[in-house]
Amino acid sequence: MASHHILVTGGTGFIGQALCRMLLAQGHSLTLWVRNLDKGRKIYGQTYGDRLRCITHLAELQDTPVDAILNFSGEPVLGPRWSPARQLVLHASRSGVTQALVEWVAQAAHKPRWLLSASAIGFYGVQAVDDPGALGEGAPPQPIFMSELCQRWEHTAQGMAAHGVAVTIVRLGVVLGQQGALPQMLQPFRFGVGTQMGSGDQVLSWVHLDDLLAAVAFLLAKLDGAPPVGAYNLTAPYPITQREFTRTACKVLHRPLAVPVPAVVLKLLLGEQATLLTDGQRVVPQRLLAEGFRFRFDTFEAALRDLEEQRK
Repeated sequence: MASHHILVTGGTGFIGQALCRMLLAQGHSLTLWVRNLDKGRKIYGQTYGDRLRCITHLAELQDTPVDAILNFSGEPVLGPRWSPARQLVLHASRSGVTQALVEWVAQAAHKPRWLLSASAIGFYGVQAVDDPGALGEGAPPQPIFMSELCQRWEHTAQGMAAHGVAVTIVRLGVVLGQQGALPQMLQPFRFGVGTQMGSGDQVLSWVHLDDLLAAVAFLLAKLDGAPPVGAYNLTAPYPITQREFTRTACKVLHRPLAVPVPAVVLKLLLGEQATLLTDGQRVVPQRLLAEGFRFRFDTFEAALRDLEEQRK
């Protein structure tokens, strides 16, 4: 793969840091658009010399040619209740940042060839627990907040196409790594109080961080030919139920199973965002598999055992 100059958003986050280190190891040069310059410099230091720089305003790029943009900005959705104010923050950190990128590209003298923009499988809304169907990239969205958040994010990214930029959307499942959602999900199990959430039949679509990185590299390798366009589901081939997640976590961590938490309790505690725990989607990576990508971790137990080994 030829080396490229890549503009990255979200480069100080859990996924973004891993992506940046992979791209730098492959020989690319990076510009990170960050909110906090000191945080960016603290994370990356002087290790990469002039192959990495952090900026706080896109105007700082001036006429520097950018070959591709990796857009992974976004506040975590699991946290404070989704009040109107919180919803605005979530939209701003996704579609707001993406709109700023579109506006920068519109006036840039040297336009990038490709935008890879993150989204989430929340695009598909929720799936009935008794629905065995698999959701490929052609499955429709729904009129609920998580879906609308992703729809607006993706629609904004598609604005790049008007400026001749190829646009790829990657809809992420729950990314398993040493940061992100997994440590929070496993913490109760480590204390011996891990339990099943809701009915246990809801489906969790997930992906190991290493497979996410490999998939991005797989798509980036196409940049020197015809950049890919459209949406890709970035999830492992075999989703699991919440019940299977619980049993596997107990097995791998050698912990007992506590009393299940009813869905009604979660809804009282978390409001609308309880759907992140009580509902799910059976999402499959149809396009990646059809194009020849192979996952290293296609079962949840293999992924969890690997991450536990890394943790030791």
